[in-house]
Amino acid sequence: MSIFRFAQPGYPEEDVKPMREELEAVGATSLRTPEDVDNAFKDMQGTALVVVNSVCGCAAGGARPGVSAALQNKIIPDHIYTVFAGVDREATQRAREYASEVQPSSPSVMLFKDGKLIFMLERLNIEGYMPDQIAEALANAFDQHCSRQGPSISASEFENLSFVQVCGSQLAAKARARREGGEG
Repeated sequence: MSIFRFAQPGYPEEDVKPMREELEAVGATSLRTPEDVDNAFKDMQGTALVVVNSVCGCAAGGARPGVSAALQNKIIPDHIYTVFAGVDREATQRAREYASEVQPSSPSVMLFKDGKLIFMLERLNIEGYMPDQIAEALANAFDQHCSRQGPSISASEFENLSFVQVCGSQLAAKARARREGGEG
């Protein structure tokens, strides 16, 4: 056990808003509270994609465009949700409770069917992979488990998307400076 305690940075909404909006732009509903998560899972029918978003530039910076591209597939999940690790902590924790058989991972992408976890890309399956590789893995899972006609948005809307890729450590330093009364 370590003798060190590290405060988890809280990320201001204005810093993460562009990253949240990337997933909302392709049809994801942001779940911001534990109650939002419970309502999404209550009597869940069909398939649901749950993306645990993160500020990590290397992993989440590939995950968000990968998820977005996968949702251009001809078959997609019935429901698309996202929680934001480090921002909506309680909602993220609650979403992870629905996948208690796996270790928490940020970012991660979980596919549920009738409320049961059936597929997951953990951070180790995301970090170091290109968005098109992530999209291919997800599209294969959608083809196997889903039945809703895709895509989630039109091809022209997809072509107009742009994605944020920032280093999470910069945001953590900014949050720490704000907590300590300095400029961020």
